[in-house]
Amino acid sequence: MSLEKEGLSKFMNEFDRWNEIQKKLNKREAFLKLVTPQQEGSGLNRLNHRTIIPQETQNVKTIWFDLVTPKSVLFFSPVIKEIQKKYNTLITTRGGDGYSECVELLKLYGFEFFTIGEFGGGGLRDKLQESIKRQQHFLEFIEKFKVEKLVCLSSVDAVRVAYGLGIPIYNFYDIPLSDYMTDFKKALPQARLTIPLSTKMFKPFVVPNEVIKRFGLDDEHIVEYDFIDPLIWLKDFKFDKNYINDFYKKYKIDRDKFTIVIREEEYKASYVNKKYPFLYEALPKIYKKFDANIIIIPRYESDYLKNEFPFAYVVEEKIVLQHLLKDADLFIGGGGTINTEACFLGTPTISTRSFISHYDKWQIDNNLMVWTDNEKDLFHYIECSINKELTPNRDILNTLCVDIKQITDNILT
Repeated sequence: MSLEKEGLSKFMNEFDRWNEIQKKLNKREAFLKLVTPQQEGSGLNRLNHRTIIPQETQNVKTIWFDLVTPKSVLFFSPVIKEIQKKYNTLITTRGGDGYSECVELLKLYGFEFFTIGEFGGGGLRDKLQESIKRQQHFLEFIEKFKVEKLVCLSSVDAVRVAYGLGIPIYNFYDIPLSDYMTDFKKALPQARLTIPLSTKMFKPFVVPNEVIKRFGLDDEHIVEYDFIDPLIWLKDFKFDKNYINDFYKKYKIDRDKFTIVIREEEYKASYVNKKYPFLYEALPKIYKKFDANIIIIPRYESDYLKNEFPFAYVVEEKIVLQHLLKDADLFIGGGGTINTEACFLGTPTISTRSFISHYDKWQIDNNLMVWTDNEKDLFHYIECSINKELTPNRDILNTLCVDIKQITDNILT
């Protein structure tokens, strides 16, 4: 028997043993939180946080959420809370060395979840290998539950398993192309591998139906909502000055200085073709020229950032980032979701992303943020921000409408 099969077999035997123990527990004590040490071997053994579900609950119809990106945790948080009023839910995520954001966010938001499998890193072979492992784990794991449907944000592993087991797939995705037109040659891998298998496909108004239909779906499969994704968790956000002041004190940051928050691009993601170097090369010059606080939010490991940019403050623990984004004088980001958060919160935002998506284009066209791929324009926009000439046009947000009931009703029907 291979080591991986042996590891999986040991886990399933242990899982069954836990279930037998669970039968003996009083119902009031049934929902126990067990923390198991991180072990070597298969992804199933690398459990950081686990909720053991009672045997009787496993026979209840369940809606499965697989949350594999920080954005999916934030986006589905209010949706899950609404659905949990009526249905049993199962939440899964993935972990891995240098990839703990999802796990930490789920803990931060108080959700009970299972950590299954790992992030494959930056290499294609490693991604494929970990994806295959995770699907195998799911195949054994999901049979323990009576899953009625899967809800996810284009989670390749969960979608493939759900489709193979005949579980309806309710899929969400706001970035099917690395382009803001309809060039299907720029379809992202996650889109190619999940959208065609979707029972229902949810997407924001900025993504044309034509794009989704190119993946083989019809209009009847498409559910459109009238907002850009981050608004679903930002609409009720309340800024806490004391919270962010405590953060500044911990890192000994002089907030009287101009403060710039930086977020690198998700360059290990399959949809990013290359790592743009100009922002990294510009950071020492920005620090020297503007004498600003440089706060970096790591995408992956933080040690290399601390070594590369000793003048910067590197955030090392999970915090409620929205408070920092709201309070910053300027945000420079290579991502998508966090750029949207910053400009929606009213912070001047410069995007250095390696491509422009549909929602990026909408934000640029409506003067919510600016985009650049070179150092000259980057410095120009920083100066504009210092001179108060880069204020986001937040009035346009009044045209958007977040209707969580519309989303949950479409999931439950």
